[in-house]
Amino acid sequence: MRTRMTGALTAACSLLVLTGCGAADMTKQASPFANAQGSKTVTLSVQSWVGAQANVAVAQYLLEHELGYRVDTVQVDEVPAWDALSQGRVDALLEDWGHPEQEQRYVKDKKTIARGGELGVTGHIGWFVPTYFAKRHPDVTNWKNLDKYADELRTPESGGKGQLLDGSPSYVTNDKALVKNLDLDYQVVFAGSEAAQITQIRQFAKERKPFLTYWYSPQWLFEKVPMTEVKLPPYKEGCDADPEKVACAYPHTPLQKYLNADFARSGGKAAAFLKNFKWTTEDQNEVSLMIADQKLAPEEAAKKWVDDHESTWKAWLPR
Repeated sequence: MRTRMTGALTAACSLLVLTGCGAADMTKQASPFANAQGSKTVTLSVQSWVGAQANVAVAQYLLEHELGYRVDTVQVDEVPAWDALSQGRVDALLEDWGHPEQEQRYVKDKKTIARGGELGVTGHIGWFVPTYFAKRHPDVTNWKNLDKYADELRTPESGGKGQLLDGSPSYVTNDKALVKNLDLDYQVVFAGSEAAQITQIRQFAKERKPFLTYWYSPQWLFEKVPMTEVKLPPYKEGCDADPEKVACAYPHTPLQKYLNADFARSGGKAAAFLKNFKWTTEDQNEVSLMIADQKLAPEEAAKKWVDDHESTWKAWLPR
């Protein structure tokens, strides 16, 4: 994402089927029931990428059908989601890709947000080319050889340079600094949302054209458009500490959940359930694929997953 990574913008916005990773700041539209003492209502923050929507869809379904809660959802961009969580506008954020400044401010200093544990999914951002292009030109998977292919990767939007396709500027991205600091003949071009980026990637793939894109896993699109990662300079702890000087790969990030601190203490079974909620990359991708590719409504996708995975979600219910 996560800063991120990573879609519920543009056309996919209406379906809430965007994934990695930004959306409009809608914190002011938060539910009036959020953080209400003794309320049987829970308000969940929904990030714009479909993996995050899959989390919320399944959590919402189980909270409503197994625990008897009403669940409200609010679409909030990544950083504003922390503000909304701190203020009690939402009760829980189920997928964070790493925001150390917000964690320091709200978890450690103000103590208005509490950790909710790991989601069980490890996220990774990287640069990818289509596998059909990597097979023809194996050396493209080393960043040192990217300039060799800049002309082939040029588009009308990239201003005479090779195009590095990004999603939303709100996603976790070091790409502009990476291009500059690695002295690459590329221009970062933002599609605007995950949905728009997916549309462009699929069009490139349909025409078997080469492309270089910022992308992330877990993400269902890999099943439809196989992609191969370009190796950037290895990630080392602290190499991305200064956003202007980043010249290394993105880390592998265990994705985290966060709860409003008051809700974490007094949210009863709902808070306990959300702390227990933990699934795999395969689980998330299964639901994401149903929502984004098969065009199922999130609730319908959640029901199908719940019906097939009782042994998994039963362990999340508070005793």
